[in-house]
Amino acid sequence: MTPLHSSWMVRALPGRVHFSPSGRSFARMALATLLAVGSPVLAGRPVQAQTMQFLGITPPSEQTVGPFSGSGDELLQPGAQGQETRMGPHTVLPEAPEGKVALGLFASFGEGKKPISRGVVWRVFAAQPDTETGAFPLVAEQDGAAPVFFLSPGSYIVHASYGQVSMAKELSIGQLPVREEFALPAGGLRLKADVKEQPISTQLLTFDIFEGSFLQGRASSQPYYKGAAPGEVVLLPEGTYHVVSTYGDANAVVSADVNVVPGKLTDATMHHRAAEVSMTLVRDGSSKAVQNTQWTIITPGGDTIKESISAEPTFVLSEGIYTAIGRYNGTNYSREFKVEAGNNQRIAVKMKAEK
Repeated sequence: MTPLHSSWMVRALPGRVHFSPSGRSFARMALATLLAVGSPVLAGRPVQAQTMQFLGITPPSEQTVGPFSGSGDELLQPGAQGQETRMGPHTVLPEAPEGKVALGLFASFGEGKKPISRGVVWRVFAAQPDTETGAFPLVAEQDGAAPVFFLSPGSYIVHASYGQVSMAKELSIGQLPVREEFALPAGGLRLKADVKEQPISTQLLTFDIFEGSFLQGRASSQPYYKGAAPGEVVLLPEGTYHVVSTYGDANAVVSADVNVVPGKLTDATMHHRAAEVSMTLVRDGSSKAVQNTQWTIITPGGDTIKESISAEPTFVLSEGIYTAIGRYNGTNYSREFKVEAGNNQRIAVKMKAEK
C-alpha cells in the first residue's frame, strides 16, 4: 500500500401538491460541462451551460439511462457503515503499475456530507486539446462510486456527472497517489399526479421542470428538464424548481414550486381538477358516431381549447363550461356541457343544424 497525497415550502398553482421525503434515486447521464482552469464549477444548467469538445464522449442525444438498473432505492443512501464511510473512500490506495500513479476519486452530496454510493459517471480527459480537432481526448472512463485510475504523471481534467449535476476539475498528477473528492449537491425529485386521489394514466401525463421559483418571480422561461415521466426520479442540483404538470394535451395544467435537498428524494403529487370527455356526433334516433367529424372545443368567451378530426375523440379538460362544435358536410352542430373533476363522460351532439 502507498501513502496518500491530498489535493484538495410548497404551494401549488392552481392545483395542490404534497411531499414526502425518502432516500431513493435514479440518475440520467449528463453532457460534460467544463470550467475555468483550476476552478471547480457545478454545472447547474445542463442545456444552457458553456460546453467544450471532448474526444470519446457520447453526445447527449445518444446517451442512455444508467449506468445501473433496479428501483434505485439505494442511490441516495450512504454506503456501508464503518470507518471507510465516515472518512470517505480511498483512505489507502492500491499500488500502481510501474510508471503510473493511482488517482482515487469519490463523490459526496456536499463538503462534509456522506459519499454518494453509486450512479456517478467519471471521465478523465487530457488537459490539452488535440491540435487537429481542438477537442480534449478522453483518457479513461468508469462508472461507480469510488473508482481508481492509474495514470501517467501529468495534468488531466476529471469530470464527474450524477444525473443533472456535474463537476470538473483540473488535477496535476505527480509521483505520489492522489485522493480527490467531488462535491455534487444533488437531490432526487419524483413526480406523479392524480384527480380526486385517483391516479392518472402515465400515458397522459408529462412534467416539465423549470429552474427557480414562480412564486418569487424567478422561474426560468425554458425547461431545465423537459418531459419527465411519472415515477421517474430526476437527479437535480439542490435548489428551488417550478414543476408544470400537463394532463392530456389541452388545458389541464397545474404547477407548483418544489425544493430539492442534497441526498434526499422528494416525492411530489400534483392534484389536477380535470376529466376526460369523449365526443360523438349522432343522428336522431341513433347512437352510432358519425365519421369524419371536425371537432372544436371552445370556452364561453369563444376561445378555442382543442380541435380534432375524428368520429369519437377524447379530450382532457379542466373544470368548467365548454361548447362542443361538431362540423359535418359544412354544417355545425353544437352542445354546451360542464366538466367536473374526475367525472369522465361521453357527450353526444345531435345533428340539429344551427340557425
